[in-house]
Amino acid sequence: MTTATLDRSAAPPAPEAPAGGGRKKMVLILVVVAVAAAAGWWFLLRPTASAEPVPGEVMTLEPIQVNLADGHYLRVGIALQLSAEAHEADGSKALDATIDLFSGVDRTELTKAGQRQELKRRLEEELHDDYHGDVLEVYFTEFVTQ
Repeated sequence: MTTATLDRSAAPPAPEAPAGGGRKKMVLILVVVAVAAAAGWWFLLRPTASAEPVPGEVMTLEPIQVNLADGHYLRVGIALQLSAEAHEADGSKALDATIDLFSGVDRTELTKAGQRQELKRRLEEELHDDYHGDVLEVYFTEFVTQ
């Protein structure tokens, strides 16, 4: 009966499951889900660029005189380009900001190349903040120094 005993060590080994096969499948599924989620966000939920504000009416303010340095003065008139969404704007903030900006400026500073444009840019920034984005641009309707 010695020959009838089965030798288990001589039997061919059972095939093993490939190592990491389930793991690879899981990673592939996660990658596909991540790509699908990113594509969905890109086409459906991503923030869009805000549209440029549409210009509305131009509000012209009465010219004012501002004291400059060394006894000189500036007579300045401004007009405000309002956005289409702007409701009735009060010009007092614009006039106050104009007085603050130009008061005490030397007359020779106003004649330098680009200085007037720089002051205009600063005034536009100030009014954009003061009017919560309702003022898009500022125009000088009068600009006389003496």
